[in-house]
Amino acid sequence: MWPNKQHSLGWVFVSRMIGILCFLIVVVLANILTYYVKSPLYHSGVAFLDLNFWLLLLIAIIIFVADIFGAFPFPLNLPAPVIRAIASVFIIAFVLRIFEWVDTTTGNNIYHYFWLLSFVIVPIVFIIVLLAGYYEIICDLWAKAKLREKSEVVVLGDEAPVQEPPVPKSWEDVGAEFRMMMYELIHRFREELRHR
Repeated sequence: MWPNKQHSLGWVFVSRMIGILCFLIVVVLANILTYYVKSPLYHSGVAFLDLNFWLLLLIAIIIFVADIFGAFPFPLNLPAPVIRAIASVFIIAFVLRIFEWVDTTTGNNIYHYFWLLSFVIVPIVFIIVLLAGYYEIICDLWAKAKLREKSEVVVLGDEAPVQEPPVPKSWEDVGAEFRMMMYELIHRFREELRHR
């Protein structure tokens, strides 16, 4: 799931952790129900879920990390599209396993075709997810730059708008801004966790 830009880092962290916990609860309940449900198809489905448990957990953790990076401001959000693209490869691997399980339960032979097709699909999906992620970051930066330009325009009476010239920043200013940003992120994250 793509994180909503309106949601804060704390909200993303808590909601994704709740999602992972719900997944673990569903797996445990599905295994408990095998003692009461006698359907062979259900047992086969739970066995498939147990067999792919670590793959699903890995996918959830990768998406969780990508969403955490995605909630950070630029430039700390730059790894998010790469991590999401890696997650998309694992998702395709899981979908292929689903087709393999369907073949074993129904006696069809569709997995072979999808396996051959995956050699084309995996790089295409990886590149699309990667480009879409960076496109989203660029659009967000562009929108923020437009807002910043509008706020810097000073209107004096009926005169034409006068734009203040940009002041070049030194490396000390950049370092101070980065430290302040990290402090505000950690402080806001602690405050949100305290209020929840």
